[in-house]
Amino acid sequence: MSKRPGGELASRPLHFFWICDCSGSMQTDGKVQALNNAIKETVPHMQKSADENPNAQVFVRVLTFSDGAQWHVPEPTPVEQFRWSDLSAGGMTDMGKALVLLAQQLRIPPMTDRALPPVLVLISDGQPTDDFDAGLKTLMDVPWAKRAVRIAIAIGQDADRGPLHNFIGNPEVPVLEANNAETLVNYIRWASTAVLRAASSPASQSRGLASGGVVPIPAPPVTGTPVPDVW
Repeated sequence: MSKRPGGELASRPLHFFWICDCSGSMQTDGKVQALNNAIKETVPHMQKSADENPNAQVFVRVLTFSDGAQWHVPEPTPVEQFRWSDLSAGGMTDMGKALVLLAQQLRIPPMTDRALPPVLVLISDGQPTDDFDAGLKTLMDVPWAKRAVRIAIAIGQDADRGPLHNFIGNPEVPVLEANNAETLVNYIRWASTAVLRAASSPASQSRGLASGGVVPIPAPPVTGTPVPDVW
């Protein structure tokens, strides 16, 4: 690993992206507020997890999609400075446009050769209303997107799992199904702690970076006492 002047180990940048559905259906049954609460609750855990791993300097960004796509947090924000700002919902589900915006940020530049594989977490409760396939192709034409850790969370029974499976692109990694607020919190916390640790661990660096391979993803949490579906 490279070193800073004076011999201190140099951490590698790791970019973590929340990609959030803010379409009109997210207004129903309190889904968007449950998403806000889940991420807000898990931010301290994310910060603690990042602080315990000196191998990575974690930066967080938030991308939303509804009528079009836009950056909710546009600048790479050091995780220790990151504060969640609530999302609101309304409009269509332009997921493909979000992937095009994401692709622009995974090119070099602004990404660098020495970065760790980024973590991309896509969250949706519906089905794309634009050209998802074209957006996904644009994204996956970018080498850093191919090497990224890609996680997808389906909120509710009506979420279209097909595009989410295609986004993950790995049959061994399931789409996580959150049908109530408690399960959503568990999955959000897992994605922002366990997955973050896996992406930034020295073992994953040697396997994923040296060989161009895929970072192994830890098993998602197993829910305890069943909670009734709300969505």
